[in-house]
Amino acid sequence: MKRLFDIVFSALALLILSPVLIPIMVILRFSGEGEIFYRQERIGKGNKPFYITKFATMLKDSPNMEGGSYTLQNDPRVLPIGRFLRKSKINEFPQFWDILVGNMSFVGPRPQMTKVTSWYPEKYKEVLDAVRPGLTGVGSIVFRDEEAILSRAADYDYCYKNEIIPYKTELELWYKDNTSFLTDIVLMVITAWVVIFPESQILFKIFPSLPKADIGKFGMGAEATS
Repeated sequence: MKRLFDIVFSALALLILSPVLIPIMVILRFSGEGEIFYRQERIGKGNKPFYITKFATMLKDSPNMEGGSYTLQNDPRVLPIGRFLRKSKINEFPQFWDILVGNMSFVGPRPQMTKVTSWYPEKYKEVLDAVRPGLTGVGSIVFRDEEAILSRAADYDYCYKNEIIPYKTELELWYKDNTSFLTDIVLMVITAWVVIFPESQILFKIFPSLPKADIGKFGMGAEATS
């Protein structure tokens, strides 16, 4: 059921959104650095790599500039149109293609780079073995302000590795244990809701068994180690 849903609705999404996607592709081609898509190797189900597809929103040399692999709030590496695409989440729309071909699903843990995946604890392999990475999911909803969290951190690595990753792991393990077609539909609706109402805590009201943490304090509890 989940795979059939992914195929049908990703194809429909690409068809219905084509009047939006095509103009964006034209704008990107003739602005910034002329790049339309950003493709990067990520780790998928079964620990197998694949290339994720997004609209290009940052300078091509961003990984070698200040900030490295982390994207921060008001990051100067983000292109002008990229700010709108990232804020509205339109930059993620090309991933409907990744869903259609089977590399991703609508709902699941966000796929990480190989380097970042290696930072996760051993038990996270249970998630990678069980479910496809997703366009959205519990981790994506809870950490929708991840850029702001990292921006206030004295040490990006410490914050990400010791605060964000452990909590994301617990959230995605919860998803693995509670996955169902109904859960996926509800999470997709919640995703749309929090885009409109970013301060909403509706996720925890609908799923009270979700692991909880005070992410408002993430990035504030450790002194810089560098």
